[in-house]
Amino acid sequence: MMPNLTETLIRNADHLLTMDDAETELRGADILIRDGSIAAVGHGLSSAGQIVEARGCVVTPGLVNTHHHLYQTLTRAVPGGQDALLFGWLQTLYPIWAQFGPEEMFVSAQIGLAELALSGCTLSSDHLYLYPNGARLEDTIHAASELGLRFHPTRGAMSIGESDGGLPPDSLVEREEAILNDCIRVVDAFHDPSEGAMTRVGIAPCSPFSVSRELMRDAALLARDKGVMLHTHLAENDEDIAYSLEKFGCRPGQYAEDLGWTGDDVWHAHCVKLDGAEIDLFARTRTGVAHCPCSNCRLGSGIAPVRAMRDAGVPVGLGVDGSASNDSSNLMEEARQAMLLQRVTKGADAMSAREALRIATRGGAEVLNRPDCGQISVGKRADIAIWDTSGLESAGSWDPAALLLAGPRKVRYLFVEGRQIVRDGHVVTIDTQALIARQTQLVHKLMS
Repeated sequence: MMPNLTETLIRNADHLLTMDDAETELRGADILIRDGSIAAVGHGLSSAGQIVEARGCVVTPGLVNTHHHLYQTLTRAVPGGQDALLFGWLQTLYPIWAQFGPEEMFVSAQIGLAELALSGCTLSSDHLYLYPNGARLEDTIHAASELGLRFHPTRGAMSIGESDGGLPPDSLVEREEAILNDCIRVVDAFHDPSEGAMTRVGIAPCSPFSVSRELMRDAALLARDKGVMLHTHLAENDEDIAYSLEKFGCRPGQYAEDLGWTGDDVWHAHCVKLDGAEIDLFARTRTGVAHCPCSNCRLGSGIAPVRAMRDAGVPVGLGVDGSASNDSSNLMEEARQAMLLQRVTKGADAMSAREALRIATRGGAEVLNRPDCGQISVGKRADIAIWDTSGLESAGSWDPAALLLAGPRKVRYLFVEGRQIVRDGHVVTIDTQALIARQTQLVHKLMS
């Protein structure tokens, strides 16, 4: 019999965490993948297609990254920014980023996405808000497409430079008319609203302190006209709150609501300093939050009130944030950090390993409005991570499915839309050694 090349059978998983509505967990289970989606879940399944043995493994939905600045992958651990607070950190790095062009954007995106893939991520958003020297959003889209990850890039922007009282140098800001026109261009060219889409584009002015109120308002109007999502940074630290009170006369939540930046088509990064009223606003409007615990620790921003957000009904996903403020792109580490920080503030029973993993999978998919992703159920997309729990990291664990307490931080296998991206712990869709060589040349050029 000829093999069915459109089918893959994942067989004999020790533990299967489905993240479905019933939070179903199965043992010794199989998953049949056909034509990019999940065709069956159960026991004793058969297929004439490819067979992947999952004995000794935990299987989960692919993880979802809801906030990143992939271009920053070329500026990790820059000495002048290692110990700086947010605004000082930005001012250290802006002159370096101003040297970037199309190749830097492509290479940095592909490195960051490949690193995410190794940590079990199958769907990532990205917030690209500067476009020096001919760089364009599609530089990152092409990088993701070549690698094979599901991708939600956002067309970010900065329009208020230093000469107008803003934080970024004038060389990195754009005219607002040009920003909006390019938003239209990339949405029309690359956004796919269909179920199972590999690319969806969002609109994402960088932050309230780097664009005008008018651009925030116009971006919201444009996004709704085009039927795409909105994204920005909000309430990241105490400086952010002070800026909002001084410049706008209100807290960030009120600013967002006034300009149309609440709703189930909006998600905000960080939200470390949301107060009770703002949490209620986000819950009532189903406004999403990208929680970035490692970056918040790295920059000393604080601990986001995730327990309160989830209890109130705010949609919450996880984000690794930019590689220059993490300085890693490991989503499993992010999930563990999210769990630990809530325990630090609320007690050891504040967040379980399974809840944190659910935030990293189903939670992120819900924030990005992807009901077709984030769970292992019949009819959902075949975005699946397989974790080998037969190694040292899980040795002695009485509950191998509690991956965030004791388990691997890199996948053994990863599937996106049924296509194998990682095999035996290695990315197989691109030449990673050649990619590393390219980034080495680019970093040396930036440092010279």
